[in-house]
Amino acid sequence: MTTSIEVNSVQSAESTPSQSESTPPNGTGTALKTTFTLEEVQQLLPHRYPFALVDRIIEYVPAQRAVGIKNVTFNEPHFQGHFPGRPIMPGVLIVEAMAQVGGVVLTQFPGMEGSLFLFAGIDKVRFRRQVIPGDQLVMTTELVRVSQRRIAKMQARAEVDGQLVTEGELLFSRVD
Repeated sequence: MTTSIEVNSVQSAESTPSQSESTPPNGTGTALKTTFTLEEVQQLLPHRYPFALVDRIIEYVPAQRAVGIKNVTFNEPHFQGHFPGRPIMPGVLIVEAMAQVGGVVLTQFPGMEGSLFLFAGIDKVRFRRQVIPGDQLVMTTELVRVSQRRIAKMQARAEVDGQLVTEGELLFSRVD
């Protein structure tokens, strides 16, 4: 028997929250974290240089979605060979960055806090535009489904200056 949790998607906010915490409407008075600094992201994800690809989470809705940013700089090691004289961020790193934003949602999902998630599949990924040094990659991941608290599916997209760069479905598997 397979148990699935369908997750309702939330519409994207037009502006970035100005505060890192807000009071939930339930009246409990417990502050709800809506943004995460680089240091806080590092506490949630195991990735480190050169594979830590999320600089900040600018919007977070528990068990639903997250929006993260990556500031792309010429100093990153992959630009030495991809490509000399015309640096372009590799597509696989864009997908990995989107997955890391999704990981922030999954590592805090009720009952799965602190778990490690690995790629189980990458579907319908399309690259629409190049990402180059100086760009700020804005990545949005929305949880679509969680099955048996082991497999998760997310819809992800990345933009630069409001233009779609990459989009696709990411599947994750929890490992113990």
